[in-house]
Amino acid sequence: MANGGPVEHGFPHLETVRAAVTALYRRLSYDTIQTFSASVAPADVAFCDTDDLYLGAQRVAREIVRHFRLPDARLIVSFREMTHAANVELTAGPEYFVELNDRFRTHRRDIGAALAHEVMHVYLHRLDLSFPTTAENEILTDTATTYLGAGWLLLDAYREDTVSSQKLGYLTPEEFGYVLAKRSLVFGEDPSVWFTSPQAYTAYVKGMAQAHQDEQQPPLTAAGWVGRRRYARDRRHAPGPQPGVPYTFTPDGVGHLRVSFPCPTCHQRIRVPVKGRIRARCSLCRTVLECDT
Repeated sequence: MANGGPVEHGFPHLETVRAAVTALYRRLSYDTIQTFSASVAPADVAFCDTDDLYLGAQRVAREIVRHFRLPDARLIVSFREMTHAANVELTAGPEYFVELNDRFRTHRRDIGAALAHEVMHVYLHRLDLSFPTTAENEILTDTATTYLGAGWLLLDAYREDTVSSQKLGYLTPEEFGYVLAKRSLVFGEDPSVWFTSPQAYTAYVKGMAQAHQDEQQPPLTAAGWVGRRRYARDRRHAPGPQPGVPYTFTPDGVGHLRVSFPCPTCHQRIRVPVKGRIRARCSLCRTVLECDT
């Protein structure tokens, strides 16, 4: 938790974020992800300063648990002085003990954001889905929380001005915006209407721009002129190396070229023949892609 300190910006974890989206689709399936088409509603996790601290925290925890469809999980929420925003003890369940930073005693509107991250730890623990390192695992948790409909709370908890700052989670604000944008493009949902933080909206706009770039890479027909020209040049020299681009040319064993590239929705690599305009369908997220190979 950045509390008054510097906030990292940009997209330093982008490859891990993309790998996390792919892992979600592989572990949950397209059909299960579609059941998360509606995000956590602001009214369901609203926390007024006049609410009882512990009863309010337990109520918000139940809403987050309900959203992630963990009906047999019960969170016991407490507060203590600590460095991180929160911590959860991962056990066999059904009870899980969550500790929140004492800061949230007076910053109650962000309790939902902290709990969303910790409940996702429980969700991924039950799925037995994890990445090799602690840092990668935290990025997976933030990405899953956001893609499955509760991460807008984490981005909205980001506030920064000339004298103070606050940010929850391990992704940068722009990376949170990127995952939110990817979710928005899939479900047609606009989370920006829920933001109370103007900095969150700015990060979301930057994330959306990055997400649109994913949809404008060759061999997709939406690619720009510069990208198409580079692609045509690389195709003439294939199957040699193509550094700095997302596509790769390889022979198919019978003398014909094939090109592989990441799906702009789930980032699983798709491999198709090089033969002009074709329509490809991602087997993982079912996105239909117009290509000019």
